[in-house]
Amino acid sequence: MAALATGPTQQVQLEKKPVSYTNLAIGATLNLFEVSTLGQPFEVVKTQLAANRGQSLAQALSTVYSRGGVFGFYQGLIPWAWIEGATKGAVLLFTASEFEYRALVAGASPFMAGIAGGMAGGIAQAYSTMGFCTFMKTVEVTRHKSAVKESTFKIARDIFKREGIAGINRGVNAVAVRQCTNWASRFGITRFTQESIAKARYGDGADATKNLTALDKALASMVGGALSCWNQPIEVIRVEMQSQVKTPGRPENMSIVKAAQWIHQNNGIKGFYRGAVPRIGLGMWQTLCMVALGDHFRALFKTN
Repeated sequence: MAALATGPTQQVQLEKKPVSYTNLAIGATLNLFEVSTLGQPFEVVKTQLAANRGQSLAQALSTVYSRGGVFGFYQGLIPWAWIEGATKGAVLLFTASEFEYRALVAGASPFMAGIAGGMAGGIAQAYSTMGFCTFMKTVEVTRHKSAVKESTFKIARDIFKREGIAGINRGVNAVAVRQCTNWASRFGITRFTQESIAKARYGDGADATKNLTALDKALASMVGGALSCWNQPIEVIRVEMQSQVKTPGRPENMSIVKAAQWIHQNNGIKGFYRGAVPRIGLGMWQTLCMVALGDHFRALFKTN
């Protein structure tokens, strides 16, 4: 792929690449596919564990299943996950591809360019669309802990009337930290793994990554997705900040620091790693869809 080439000939070709808005459509489509298949079940179980840190994985699965059988695992898919998926996918792939390309033009390695693209894409999607959507998805899953059963639309309206835009974007800074580190790791580690596989099989040539098979790229993406879950503590903090459950002694209007202190006070260090297993599955699936399939379709439509 041209986006991975670093030789002098490819450098000239890279400089001629125009901005491609096709990546917006590719990103939105791939993210809708991701969330509508395995993505939302992983997301629901991960959030269930992060919000209910005393539950085991088996208990979390049982609880989710009790909320509607198999459909319980797709709770929040419509409309929140679809809204989030379409918008964040478009923003991510467009922003990440542009920054990754510019970094390559500037002489960065594929590994560093991947990190730069992932950071930019993650931050852009967090502040443009994900703050509100992740908040509503968290409300959808955690509202069942409350004695009063209200629709997420009513909860959103009440919070907006009471706290305005800031209220329904609660936890957006934690989302930005998570997404920045998420996609920096996913793109960076995936590019590094691709290079490592290419060197091991085809030598050190600048074009070695062009010889990678679809299976090679899929494997690299899954490695990148799994290893990017090192930042699970910020995900648990994000869920706690966005949860609407009223617990005695729980601080109001939590900051990242207050949420971390509350989690540690009640669950210790292990509380920061609740939901890590389903998040690894989610990370592998998301990275496979957005990096491996994203690369494939960008090459297919010549948007690299």
